[in-house]
Amino acid sequence: MTGYDPAAYGNRLGADYDRMYPAAGLETEATVDFLVALAERHPDPSVLEFGIGTGRLAIELHRRGLRVAGVEASERMVRALRDKAPTADIEIAIGDYVSTRVPGSFAVVALAFNNILDPRGLPAQLALFENAARHLAPGGCFVIEAFILGEDERDGSWTVTPRYVGTDHVELQVARFDIETGILERTLVHLRPQGAEFVPVRDVYSGPGELDVMAHVHGMARIARYASWSYAPFTARSRRHISVYQRS
Repeated sequence: MTGYDPAAYGNRLGADYDRMYPAAGLETEATVDFLVALAERHPDPSVLEFGIGTGRLAIELHRRGLRVAGVEASERMVRALRDKAPTADIEIAIGDYVSTRVPGSFAVVALAFNNILDPRGLPAQLALFENAARHLAPGGCFVIEAFILGEDERDGSWTVTPRYVGTDHVELQVARFDIETGILERTLVHLRPQGAEFVPVRDVYSGPGELDVMAHVHGMARIARYASWSYAPFTARSRRHISVYQRS
């Protein structure tokens, strides 16, 4: 994808991101509990987050006593994180998480909130697995959160889905999937008392089975898959997945 800027989304929304996506509505506590439990199985309880953003997860992980680091392309997002936790010892490398390296190795590498579905497609998605493998200590785990397209969303027609409903903020997703290219074209519509905001997003969709193959290519095997961070069983009706891949 020519001209792609990995910092563009964060630079556009960094100042408002926490207002648009309040932590309480994103299963944050369960996500932190999940990652802490996984990291603490390792002699060095540590987490590297690709796309650390404004620190929704990282700050809480640090407060729970883990060594935490991150990769983030948007300096605006990182400034928001530092403003929230100015004394937190969280190492952050500014760059594209597809290729940016952080010193050391980690028990867990985490990639939440659909970021594995990189708009640059298969080469970038494979590179994400490769970069995760480079950072994992032996026996460490790469954890991915991503949505699953239902059959009714694959026919090429536009769909409208509520993503967040709060007392003064509603987010609707208007989306269309092209099965030939795998591109999911989305517009996120944020409705608030002061007006509407439209955020265009483009993903290249890969299903859970395709991600399993990418993991295998880079020496990782899936050891668990859930439908939520609260360990809900993954079934044919699940609309998202939390997949855990372990480095052999």
